[in-house]
Amino acid sequence: MQIDQLKQLILDTLDDMKARDIQVLDVRGKTVVTDFMIIASGTSDRHVKAIAETVTFRAKDAGEIPLGTEGLAEGEWALVDLNGVVVHVMLPKVRDFYNLERLWSVPPSAPRLQLTAASF
Repeated sequence: MQIDQLKQLILDTLDDMKARDIQVLDVRGKTVVTDFMIIASGTSDRHVKAIAETVTFRAKDAGEIPLGTEGLAEGEWALVDLNGVVVHVMLPKVRDFYNLERLWSVPPSAPRLQLTAASF
């Protein structure tokens, strides 16, 4: 499956599951872990779990086996790693606290802080 098809499958699933505040972040050039992060909110821990489980099920059904899932037991922050796309589903309070959108908005050419032993 092409990356754009996978993104669309995920976005359609999130929409079907009534996820809120869906954001797609293009992180190519910022990390080698994935090309895109999709972040969405659920309204309760059950909703977060149901969204993540449905994303996992539909991806598998389309032939995309997740590399891993995290947080399904707790339901505050669930992650589905589909290699080229990583899906984060969070409760709003958790999403506000970690603010992944801001974290990944730093341009790849921005200067990075270099820490050395002398820095401490």
